[in-house]
Amino acid sequence: MEHLYIFDTTLRDGEQVPGCQLNTVEKIQVAKQLEALGVDVIEAGFPVSSPGDFNSVVEISKAVTWPTICALTRAVEKDIDVAVEALKYAKRKRIHTGIGTSPTHIKYKFNSTPEEIIERAVAAVKYAKRFVDDVEFYAEDAGRTDNEYLARVIDAVTKAGATVCNIPDTTGFRIPIEYQEKIKYLYEHVDAFQCGKAILSTHCHNDLGMATANTVAGVLGGARQVEVTINGIGERAGNTSLEEIAMIFKTHPDLGIETNINTTKIYPTSRLVSSLMNMPVQPNKAIVGRNAFAHSSGIHQDGVLKNAATYEIMDPKDVGIDEASIILTARSGRAALKHRLHVNGIEIDGEALDKVYQKFLMLADKKKEITDDDIMMLAGAERSAAHNVKLDYLQVTTGKGLKPVASIGLQIANEHFEAAASGNGPVDAAIKALKTIIKREMTLKEFTIQAISKGSDDLAKVHQSVEFDGHIYYGFSANTDIVTASVEAYIDAINKFK
Repeated sequence: MEHLYIFDTTLRDGEQVPGCQLNTVEKIQVAKQLEALGVDVIEAGFPVSSPGDFNSVVEISKAVTWPTICALTRAVEKDIDVAVEALKYAKRKRIHTGIGTSPTHIKYKFNSTPEEIIERAVAAVKYAKRFVDDVEFYAEDAGRTDNEYLARVIDAVTKAGATVCNIPDTTGFRIPIEYQEKIKYLYEHVDAFQCGKAILSTHCHNDLGMATANTVAGVLGGARQVEVTINGIGERAGNTSLEEIAMIFKTHPDLGIETNINTTKIYPTSRLVSSLMNMPVQPNKAIVGRNAFAHSSGIHQDGVLKNAATYEIMDPKDVGIDEASIILTARSGRAALKHRLHVNGIEIDGEALDKVYQKFLMLADKKKEITDDDIMMLAGAERSAAHNVKLDYLQVTTGKGLKPVASIGLQIANEHFEAAASGNGPVDAAIKALKTIIKREMTLKEFTIQAISKGSDDLAKVHQSVEFDGHIYYGFSANTDIVTASVEAYIDAINKFK
């Protein structure tokens, strides 16, 4: 069995999704979970891009032990200098530097020539190599780069000291046979791969829904590192899903590829990332979607009851899904709640558990059955407890023939404020009342309501983007009352104003 290195970029490429930004504490939580999952490399951020990214790379480097911590840079000396500083506490460190190589990038992005691009690439790798032994080079838009020229670039950077060469299908354009042939061509035409001085890496995007297929094709073509994200999150349509790659090779041992992934931790990791990033997992998502192991067809149900292998190619327990799940109701105790939180990747105890449990009991009185999504929302609400602006109360009067009117009470830095306003609807009235207290020029740019599951008594999730002082801030809340959830999401955005 050959080892396939898992390079997780959830905290870098995955975090580029609008509304999915994490603070440093949350990033450390995800990084520790990725370490427990067994990833080989954690791409912790792009240090030069912001002070927040720089600090996250520093703190993640301190928090985890055995995975390699990777920092992204452009082929620019200043970027590399900042990355070196950010990685100073990492036990194993890697600098990931690179430049665009496709004709489109060379002409329009860099206004350069193919020869100048090779020179810049080699210079960046040599400079990074002065500080770390492990240097990864990315040829951005390699998917649309001519194979012969790409081989010249890769040959030059491996001779300059690159230990890993990333061949991104940046736009998700290639089909599997094309991507496999590209990887194979590089493997056969660059000496460093033949003698084991460097390895090839895949980095596939999902614009045409082929990220996972292309990644598998790349591995079959000779790549021995895959760049992936939890739940496939990432730029535009997303990246290759870690969970899909891990389970493809686990269920196909005949391919002779193995990973370090502890697959029983896949589901808790998926839930943790979904919760912290406010990114719902689609129900039919492979491996981790709530329908991935559900059978509604009578024929399927009959087959599975007789023998699970008739319609299941994986044991749910292999990915961390507990078949004997505990159904939560108003009669459930703290132990049951803690267990379900643990299954979903959330570890809380003591006073924090008591607070979530009290909210759980209040919700359980309103609903017949509490779902995993419900308790994830309750746990997430605890993260907002330290907000400067909090909702004290909200009362709305509305109905046929009535002008909607909202009264609101806010706690701002422990001071109480009240206001009332009318509007075109209950949500409009409530937000106008809120703005009466928060006297700032802010504009609601996006407003999305999502029902978590079926039923009139279930939680609704509200995502909003609010523009203030030229910047967009994202707010999120969940509540059985849509108006309350809408106001809380707006307040969540306000608490992020700088």
